[in-house]
Amino acid sequence: MSIFFTLFYQPIYNLLVWLYDVLPVADIGIPIIITTILVKAVLFPLTYKSLKANRDMQAIQPKIKEIQEKYKEDREKMATELMAVYKEHKVNPFASCLPILIQLPIFLALFRALRAGLTEVNGDILYSFVQNPETINTVFLGFIELGQISIPLAILAAIAQFFQARQMIAMRPASEVRKKEGARDEDMAASMNKMMVYFMPALTLIIGTTSLQGGVMLYWLANTILTYILYALFLGGKKETEKAASV
Repeated sequence: MSIFFTLFYQPIYNLLVWLYDVLPVADIGIPIIITTILVKAVLFPLTYKSLKANRDMQAIQPKIKEIQEKYKEDREKMATELMAVYKEHKVNPFASCLPILIQLPIFLALFRALRAGLTEVNGDILYSFVQNPETINTVFLGFIELGQISIPLAILAAIAQFFQARQMIAMRPASEVRKKEGARDEDMAASMNKMMVYFMPALTLIIGTTSLQGGVMLYWLANTILTYILYALFLGGKKETEKAASV
């Protein structure tokens, strides 16, 4: 057996089946949502560090832009100065990537579990304490089929992705009006950020309506909503971010 199967696929599969067994509602959608919440809870320490890193990175953006402008002709000196700023403010620019990398195999495990089909449970990979229900109802809320492509869930996931992307942009410190040469690069970065607000939801919609089962899109939707809530709680409002950036 592979490490992916042992550490991710089998536990996720068993968790879904176990929740389906113990919950009073015979609906696999509820176990998927609970699994999403549990994953978020387990990864919360890493998520918190990621959110804090994001907040701290926004706070030192003026210094970063100043260094990039000052040493734009000397990449080596720029890298040295940037590392000094990160060290001074105890910021890890890569910290926000870790939760995403860890969630990827969990997402793939859930995708494979639903692709394999939960209507007929594979008893061979169930743990000894997990009862085999033989069959599983994949209809969520009585009308959404999670074992197949679900356009309603894909649309909802895309909408949630849109608002989460807007939230990320809104929490960046307001750009100062500049008349120096670096303004063009900053405008380009702002344009790319705005493009992501529409690109990511569009990508979510396309994938959700062509490739992924409704169960995976339900996980995607729940995960996006939870991420939105966590950012709102731990990054604060736009004014707080702007205040931190001016310090």
